[in-house]
Amino acid sequence: MIAIVDAVELSRDLLRCPSITPADAGALDVLQTALEGIGFVCHRLKFSDADTPDIDNLYARFGDTAPNFCFAGHTDVVPLGNPDSWSVDPFGGEIIDDVLYGRGATDMKSAVGAFVDAASRIIAAGAVGGSVGGSISLLITGDEEGPAVNGTTKVLDWMVENGEVIDVCLVGEPTNPLKLGDMIKIGRRGSMTATITVTGVQGHTAYPHLADNPLLRLIAILDALANTKLDDGTDHFQPSNLQLTTIDTGNPATNVIPAQATAGFNIRFNDLHTGASLTEWLHEQCKAIGGQYDLDIRISGEAFLTPPADFSALMARVVKDVTGIEPELSTSGGTSDARFIKDYCPVAEFGLVGQTMHKVDERIAVADIRALADIYAAVLDGYFAAHG
Repeated sequence: MIAIVDAVELSRDLLRCPSITPADAGALDVLQTALEGIGFVCHRLKFSDADTPDIDNLYARFGDTAPNFCFAGHTDVVPLGNPDSWSVDPFGGEIIDDVLYGRGATDMKSAVGAFVDAASRIIAAGAVGGSVGGSISLLITGDEEGPAVNGTTKVLDWMVENGEVIDVCLVGEPTNPLKLGDMIKIGRRGSMTATITVTGVQGHTAYPHLADNPLLRLIAILDALANTKLDDGTDHFQPSNLQLTTIDTGNPATNVIPAQATAGFNIRFNDLHTGASLTEWLHEQCKAIGGQYDLDIRISGEAFLTPPADFSALMARVVKDVTGIEPELSTSGGTSDARFIKDYCPVAEFGLVGQTMHKVDERIAVADIRALADIYAAVLDGYFAAHG
């Protein structure tokens, strides 16, 4: 007899592990114990990179036949900020007035707990594995809140090398702005961060003809970038936007024209663009102004869309059945590890309400955790019923 895992209790156990990136602090041990208790085969995967910390990850699977329904998430959390600002122990897993408090309560240990609860129900009901076929898997990283070098991307590489194929993936990020049921993510905008350095000739402010002030060209470039409309958006994406984040010369003197000036900016872009096309556009804008410049560009994710189809329709139907809310199919917000998984299978995201994520006194209603477990269980049940 398979014991049903309680979503709230597992969430509390995970919250009591201070797993601030890159530390695991026992979180994956807690999760592995719960999963092995309901029949999952677990693989602990530690990956290294010369320039980033080692990261512990977990891939777990119940069943050995297709289709393989994967849940992806993370057990690492962001730092606390000022610990003295918290009204509770941030790693205490306390419940006060039916609200669960702790770093990671919304982003996203409680979603992990909810999915394990849901999986245990489906397994106990005999709706997956064995003679009925199908598999449930979890891809859990400790590197989502960090540089994302030794986490999901390397687990996916390991899966390919070991013949592990996933047919669909649900990512448990906190997708809902205000209420559980508000929003399902079916894609994400791309993100590009760039630093531009413009070089001139240092000189005395009283003799500008003997110098070349890089600030004048930098201002002209930034004006061109900030005042260009990149697009009008699409049916599923809002318009792309460029935001300046910093301007600096490192010049404390009031009578010196600096030799260099730098600026940083971020572009959140839709699927009308790629990192490569925007890189080409940036160089065109800089060359149009002229002079010596250097662009340092980092693309943390390309824009992607999983067009509305059977999987998102199933999720939307279940969400409405459980919450009474018709969810919006959205691509808003930042990036997530879905940007890596989308190259392997259809992917959608649904989790808890994100209003307190990354904040002091991060928290979520216990009722929402239980409702999320009900949603995940119904999605699993509906998926395997349709693919049996």
